[in-house]
Amino acid sequence: MPQNLLDLDAHALTAYLTEMGEKPFRAKQLLRWIYQVGEPDFAAMTDIAATLREKLSHCASIVVSDILREELSDDGTRKWLLNVGTGNAVEAVYIPESTRGTLCISSQAGCALDCSFCSTGKQGFNRNLSVAEIIGQLWWANHQLGKNAEGNWAISNVVMMGMGEPLLNFSNTVSALRLMLDDQAYGLSRRRVTVSTSGIVPAMDRLREECPVALAVSLHAPNDALRDKLVPINQKYPLKELLAACRRYLERAPRDFITFEYVMLDGVNDSVQQAHELVRRVADVPCKFNLIPFNPFPQTPYLRSRPDAIARFRDVLMQADIVTTTRKTRGDDIAAACGQLAGQVLDKTKRSRLLHSGEVV
Repeated sequence: MPQNLLDLDAHALTAYLTEMGEKPFRAKQLLRWIYQVGEPDFAAMTDIAATLREKLSHCASIVVSDILREELSDDGTRKWLLNVGTGNAVEAVYIPESTRGTLCISSQAGCALDCSFCSTGKQGFNRNLSVAEIIGQLWWANHQLGKNAEGNWAISNVVMMGMGEPLLNFSNTVSALRLMLDDQAYGLSRRRVTVSTSGIVPAMDRLREECPVALAVSLHAPNDALRDKLVPINQKYPLKELLAACRRYLERAPRDFITFEYVMLDGVNDSVQQAHELVRRVADVPCKFNLIPFNPFPQTPYLRSRPDAIARFRDVLMQADIVTTTRKTRGDDIAAACGQLAGQVLDKTKRSRLLHSGEVV
């Protein structure tokens, strides 16, 4: 089977070409053609030697997952459903704003963490995505959206907040991140690439050392008793350990704060008393909060917090000098909002295997 070059970051691509007897600079040329130009056809890569193009046409490919469906929301949000084989599909979502274009991408087919308020988690877990399947979401979206008048791709920011827990697919996630950051590829700033995690503490420490980007942590509760129920991984990495990892991460982070995501659940985690408890909990972690109105899905026991409750909760945080925003709901009409990236996941039996595999857990 041909080698899909989307599976190779700069280091791996250089090694691949070296084995073919090629000079290392060829890797930079290929990266520019694949990512900066968006060219999938080796024959069109005109500044690469014809002999190498011929070799690549026989032993390599540039292939993204098939697109099963594209949906466009009334608010301009786009969602793509990508086929990743064996009856599974994942979703990528593009969110346009006046000053930036953000792509939310997936890292796994399904999710092993089973957070109680998340539609995606209720679908079960099938497998990790390959590097090509992760970076291919960005490649495809750029291909579809094109470039602006200045010659820049429409996507300026990437958030790994789609299906799956990125840090449970650590190696492939980091290789994809390196392609996003590589000046020969997409050249995105570390401040414009965000990994969201539910709190896989050992992998947070590895990410800090190997590829520090902006970090968002799914917090959702001010104490362990409640977070154990909402985010079950908290039973393994409780808040004390998680917040200590956040402080360590900031030693090398491109931003001087951690973003805490906090889904607002009516009568569950949205009281003024809980807001004050949260302020005390994060007092020694430089942070900002992103309050997320809950997006309902079938069979969920939860309701979205009332706007006045969200406002009171926000005001407590802001009075404590914590920058706090309330996320606008986007893409609701195409189920592209936060927590709704359910995709299509057939095999629901592999959650336990991943959580106990030992790779980064």
